[in-house]
Amino acid sequence: MKKLITMISITALAILSGCSILGEVNNTLEYANTATGYIGTAQRFAEEIPGLAEKAVTSTEAAQNLENELQAMKQEIAAFNKTDAPAIAKDIHNQIVGANKKLEAGIDSYLENVENGKLDPAFLEDSQILKTISELNTLVNQIESLGN
Repeated sequence: MKKLITMISITALAILSGCSILGEVNNTLEYANTATGYIGTAQRFAEEIPGLAEKAVTSTEAAQNLENELQAMKQEIAAFNKTDAPAIAKDIHNQIVGANKKLEAGIDSYLENVENGKLDPAFLEDSQILKTISELNTLVNQIESLGN
């Protein structure tokens, strides 16, 4: 009887530890997908914003679209920053959050200029917005390696 209880206990421990490892793998893959999707969103944002900024100089509708896109990106940033990263991805997540702070500061700075009536597409090039998104792109390989 003692052997049977020992065997059941060992089997239960093995199953529980296996579930824990499987859960961590699933969390890591889910995080990798979330982070990759977020960076894809940031890339599309970086591609669209310069054109919108150019049009915003002469069109109030385009200026409103630009402001909406900037505000939407700020919401994306806030949502991603709240993402719970698994232990294996904490370093990468912290790097993304750091880049997001610079990106958000660049967006806020641009929005301040827009509110002051200074629509200058060149400001985007000089700001941290596009540079920071480029930094985020370099993290994609690290994120993809999480799944392997």
